[in-house]
Amino acid sequence: MKHSLVAIAILGATSIALAGCSGTDTTASDDGEDITITYTNFISNDGNEDNLATIVEAFESENPGVTVDVTTLPYGDYGTALQTDLAAGTVSDVFDIEFANYASYQANGVLAPLEVTDPAAYRQTLLDAYQTDGTQYALPSSFSTVVMFYNADLFDAAGLDYPTNDWTWADEEAAAVALTDEAAGVWGDHQPVSFYEYYKVLAQNGGEFLNADGTAVAFNTPEGIEAAQWLVGKSGTVMPTIEQGQGTADFDTNLFAEGKLGMMHTGIWIFGAVADVPFGWDIAVEPGNTQQASAVFSNAVGVSAASENVEAANKWAEFLTSSSTMVEVRLDSGWELPPISDEAELATYLDKTDPANRQAVFDSLDGIALPPVVAEGQAEMQDIITQELVEAQSGRKTVEDALADAESRINDVIGG
Repeated sequence: MKHSLVAIAILGATSIALAGCSGTDTTASDDGEDITITYTNFISNDGNEDNLATIVEAFESENPGVTVDVTTLPYGDYGTALQTDLAAGTVSDVFDIEFANYASYQANGVLAPLEVTDPAAYRQTLLDAYQTDGTQYALPSSFSTVVMFYNADLFDAAGLDYPTNDWTWADEEAAAVALTDEAAGVWGDHQPVSFYEYYKVLAQNGGEFLNADGTAVAFNTPEGIEAAQWLVGKSGTVMPTIEQGQGTADFDTNLFAEGKLGMMHTGIWIFGAVADVPFGWDIAVEPGNTQQASAVFSNAVGVSAASENVEAANKWAEFLTSSSTMVEVRLDSGWELPPISDEAELATYLDKTDPANRQAVFDSLDGIALPPVVAEGQAEMQDIITQELVEAQSGRKTVEDALADAESRINDVIGG
């Protein structure tokens, strides 16, 4: 699920033309009762097509006369296809969206308001992420979280207590220092120096990335400077430097799997990659400073405002995101996590080992940090903050200068 909140291309107000006609292939039988709902997705591409088909079959069985016509596209092609369909007025009744694009779609009138039969079925924080002014415009379909992985054997050898959900940055730093043995090639900690980590540690320190109306950055503050220092200060002290390979693809996962890394901040999607390592390991909720805040990567589904079958499409969207069939299929197949609140339904997931503390995945939802989103310039904003933080990490700039430069550059891009 690494792609889950990577911006596709944020739609500007001029790029969407909602046609007055229906944007669907809806058909009806002679008696007017049979309905076909179109659904375009990327979530099932590359291995989960049959899992989606199982959910569709169960929905159609429970809703006689309603057929779901599925189109599955590769993630890399999905954004362009969706924009083309929106502009042409041919968008499906139901379609996948990502949180990074939600605000733009909603503001441009793309999404129909939804009736949620049982809001309590969903994790409240995930449901709230797709609300605007108290109205639900999309439903979360899956999620992954970022947690802190740790090598239990290294902790045991150093005589350290394992991380707990109430750890702070100070606790993490003390353990990282104790675990680091550069001569032996063992490092205490790893956290990528990037946009996705910075907005999160900023939230953990009580700061904000954007101002209230999203027109200018708000991170160039004492809280923002301290958060940046926390992130880049690990380099060369408790984690490798850029010259030692830090920042390259899968560097942290490989180092962890080799038993050379005490802790790392990454997503639960790597469970499989480290399942067979020859040492004990587990996870915990990421530590915070003034508060805890965990990154959540989420997909959702919306219903087209141009659909002629909003009620039936709404029903399919709810089934796809909260039905017991969906939960069973996702948990059995390991196809990301369902956004539900019922702990009993999640028991099979929690009972699995490697890691043992899977409850941390759900505990991390108690305090989440959603990525800052702007109407235009999303990709540029993300690239700029990463570039400037790497400049500070490399020692070419101070943290203060890097954030000041990032502030100026990003405000120029987003209009602040």
